[in-house]
Amino acid sequence: MTKFIKMLAAGIGAMAMMIGAAVADIKPAVVYDMGGKFDKSFNEGVWNGVKKFTEETGIEVMEFEVTNPNQREQAMQRMAERGATIVLGVGFAQADAIAKVAAEYPDVQFSIIDVGWLDAPNLRQYVFKEHEGSYLVGVAAAMASKSGKVGFIGGMDIPLISKFACGYVGGVKSVNAGATVYQNMTGTTPSAWNDPAKGAELTKSQIDRGADVVYHAAGGTGMGVIQAAADAGKLAIGVDSNQNGIAPGSVLTSMLKRVDVAAYETFMDAKNGSFSAGLHTLGVAEGGVDWALDDNNASLVSAEMKAAIEQARADILSGKVTVHNFESDSNCPY
Repeated sequence: MTKFIKMLAAGIGAMAMMIGAAVADIKPAVVYDMGGKFDKSFNEGVWNGVKKFTEETGIEVMEFEVTNPNQREQAMQRMAERGATIVLGVGFAQADAIAKVAAEYPDVQFSIIDVGWLDAPNLRQYVFKEHEGSYLVGVAAAMASKSGKVGFIGGMDIPLISKFACGYVGGVKSVNAGATVYQNMTGTTPSAWNDPAKGAELTKSQIDRGADVVYHAAGGTGMGVIQAAADAGKLAIGVDSNQNGIAPGSVLTSMLKRVDVAAYETFMDAKNGSFSAGLHTLGVAEGGVDWALDDNNASLVSAEMKAAIEQARADILSGKVTVHNFESDSNCPY
């Protein structure tokens, strides 16, 4: 019996060493972009995926929060120099930096969210069908609107954000062909993502013209959109993370862009030895975009509205509805 116990103990010890070695084999890192990891939007969505990975595996993830554009490349290089085996970049603004650093460190794996035009053997890229998720919340906006006028506030004026806007218009028009959709972009530089005061100003302007539901795809600027809508007794629609709880009763829903899935998947694949380079596209079918329903907005979403949104979702899945992608032709036909 004593001999058996010793053998069992030795076996358990060897297994523990193997597990420890496997954990040591991966050293993940993430570079969050402007706004910080607790921006209640894009970065925080990524952080949720990182947190889930750490909770499930016990593996800590090295982190850096960019506060100025010059830090992106430096942060990635520093991570690689510190022994990172997989580095995740957050957002299209990091494209040039990750392309350069991935070339400098061919033995390190890299992944980036919201970029699909790079080409490197050690780089994975994630893009999303934001137009599909925006279509769903457009259906919600049209059904909730009493005025037949709704709004959209974008962050930086780039094709990606026009992709959100166009999908939203498509969803609105599918319910009410005669609806008016006001659209404003916050600016043409990266500062457009972090200007809540401007977001509030643009929202008030749209509300003054009759909009009673305003959807934002504007990062930190969106905090101003949500607050202005709440102050005016109107409804906002959040984006990226579930923002329903920011102003309970004033946020109709949120368009979920599951960047947490991309982050979690990146690190788990690296841990499991199944990481591969190439382009990953996440839409409704892949669970990459959706709409949010919870206790914070349940009273705002009628059974009829929920049924209409779910029908739109089913129609996208079946192919009955194809939501136009602005990035495909720089045009919005709705």
